[in-house]
Amino acid sequence: MGEAYIIDAVRTPRGIGKPGKGALSHLHPQHLAATVLSAIKERNNLDTATVDDIVWSTSSQNGKQGGDLGRMAALSAGYDVKASGTTLDRFCGGGISSVNFAAASVMSGMEDCVIAGGTEMMSYTAAHAAEQANAGLPPRLMGSGHEALDELHPQSHQGVCGDAIATIEGISREDLDALALVSQQRADRAIKEGRFDKSVVPVKNPDGTIALDREEFPRPETTAEGLASLNPSFAKIADFEIGGTTFRKQINRRYPDLEIKHFHHAGNSSGVVDGAAALLITSPEYAQKNGLKPRARIVAYANQGDDPTLMLNAPVPAAKKVLEKAGLTKDDIDVWEINEAFSVVAEKFIRDLDLDREKVNINGGAMALGHPIGATGSILVGTALDELERSGGRYGLITMCAAGGMAPALIIERIAD
Repeated sequence: MGEAYIIDAVRTPRGIGKPGKGALSHLHPQHLAATVLSAIKERNNLDTATVDDIVWSTSSQNGKQGGDLGRMAALSAGYDVKASGTTLDRFCGGGISSVNFAAASVMSGMEDCVIAGGTEMMSYTAAHAAEQANAGLPPRLMGSGHEALDELHPQSHQGVCGDAIATIEGISREDLDALALVSQQRADRAIKEGRFDKSVVPVKNPDGTIALDREEFPRPETTAEGLASLNPSFAKIADFEIGGTTFRKQINRRYPDLEIKHFHHAGNSSGVVDGAAALLITSPEYAQKNGLKPRARIVAYANQGDDPTLMLNAPVPAAKKVLEKAGLTKDDIDVWEINEAFSVVAEKFIRDLDLDREKVNINGGAMALGHPIGATGSILVGTALDELERSGGRYGLITMCAAGGMAPALIIERIAD
């Protein structure tokens, strides 16, 4: 098996994902993807005719986000027509999977230069959902859409799942809020110290003016008292009736005695944002031939499924699986990135693996910075790489929960100067 190098990682700043309110919300998703693909090309003097493939992640592949964004964005970015592209969906986990699939192609020896990444314009998906609602199209529960199949694995709303897990695990509202506050504080420190500057590229409007060149979502003024004052977000949603059932009933079908307590709210859940990210992944031979300096290598990757009814618990077994594949232990990992889809996901991850909290989400997470669904995993790989270089660490492990009860995971190793 050959090696796969990470040559570069770039991302956009994350804009508030509300139609007409966020700084990126007026742009086409293809424009956002083209922004990071252009940056990868220019920063590395990349001959795009030598790019074997572009593996992209977009979770909501409809309307403006449909039609193979990976290929279309590459064309918008001025890539040679020889650079092919594809787009995948593993819900929230797609941004890690795009990196893993790109690495697999290179490690197998079948390809030498692949770009991985993802885009999600949540401002667009919110507007699209509103259009469907106005047209009288009801939302539906997660699942296959096939009643007999969904009977086997009832699925609910992610936020309700987060509350259910916190209830089962006995994790308090106070502990969830405390982690959310830490996320805001760490993100604020990282921004002020320029820890994201190496990877973040500005997004320009079509006329060349700057649309956004800084993180738009963080709320550094957040306090413990402010978080404590927020009302839970998912109590009413839990009892929203769709097709004769509710999100709460879906969970109670599998856990009939569970009385769900509602702890999650806007402050301890991931932010709704727009964003994109891209990583350049090559073989050692391609890097040497083209004068590219590798920043890290892919050590191992893994995928793991878990209970789809609770949906959010797969990151722990995924982390254990990828550590075993790499022949490493948790003590070997210097930087952990676990997506803060909801506070309980990160809190349970830390507790179950008994991790040093100072090594987990060192520069904040999605509760402070936002979670552009299909792009987040790619962003986190770049964030881990930047932090390994800043701190001098060796190994980083990146994982995240995904709808359907899944989690991809990835371990990278910094290549020292």
